[in-house]
Amino acid sequence: MARQKITDALKSGRVLISDGAWGTFLQKKGLKPGENPELWCIDRPDEVLDVAKSYIDAGADMIETDSFGGSSFKLAHYGLADRAFEINEAAAAISRKAAGGDKWVIASIGPTGEMLVTEDVTEEELYEAFKTQAIAFEKGGADAACIETMSDIGEAVQAIKAVKENTNLEVICTFTFEKTVKGDYRTMMGVDPIAAINASIEAGADIVGANCGNGIERMIEVVTVMRSVNKDIPILVHANAGLPCNVNGAVTFPETPEDMAEAAPRLAKAGANIIGGCCGTTPAHIKAMKEALER
Repeated sequence: MARQKITDALKSGRVLISDGAWGTFLQKKGLKPGENPELWCIDRPDEVLDVAKSYIDAGADMIETDSFGGSSFKLAHYGLADRAFEINEAAAAISRKAAGGDKWVIASIGPTGEMLVTEDVTEEELYEAFKTQAIAFEKGGADAACIETMSDIGEAVQAIKAVKENTNLEVICTFTFEKTVKGDYRTMMGVDPIAAINASIEAGADIVGANCGNGIERMIEVVTVMRSVNKDIPILVHANAGLPCNVNGAVTFPETPEDMAEAAPRLAKAGANIIGGCCGTTPAHIKAMKEALER
């Protein structure tokens, strides 16, 4: 029996649980500074599979993939641009194996690092890079593409279109916002949550939202703004485990699983339909939030 679409599953009113951080998890497994994490999908697939399985075992309804930096632009920094399809297909296949037949795989697409505004890249070049990832994800068994940590509408739109026009994957698009001195939220390119979701929906996104940059308390504020202009579009939130702190030279995230579990029901009440974690979160955070939402 084929899996439901994520958007169909949400129509029941159920809040779905996504996964948590990948980068910090891989670092704990031995990923060294300057090493390419996506290549682990080829060279150390069992380690990547263990990350994915850890989140499924914690109760996640969906998991991402080790492909955040899997665009040909990012891979070019490691001399791997010509292996983009291979790496992204492998990333999706690993998460598919962990997810089994009843959980969803939402394959990660991160920013390319190239700027349209400074003419470092063209829209057509971005589109082709995202197209390669999208087709590879579908071949590897993904259910959706999670276009995440976006700050520029132009880049996000090209990613959405590349997925929509070349695959049958559902499209999730999330932006990263920071609180300004005025108290509102903007991406580093000056995009506010309302402009972000409106542009994403117009381009064809099925699910919108926010990830990274904020702990779960601030995400409640971001979702409240989004819901003020659109009551219906599904919203996904991947919150950090609080704002990062430097403790004895090491970056740490202060929010415990219990902290995030306390706030998760309030985030759902504000209008989030899918809740997971970003930087600093672990399977313990995901398990605690799932249990809180089920209660």
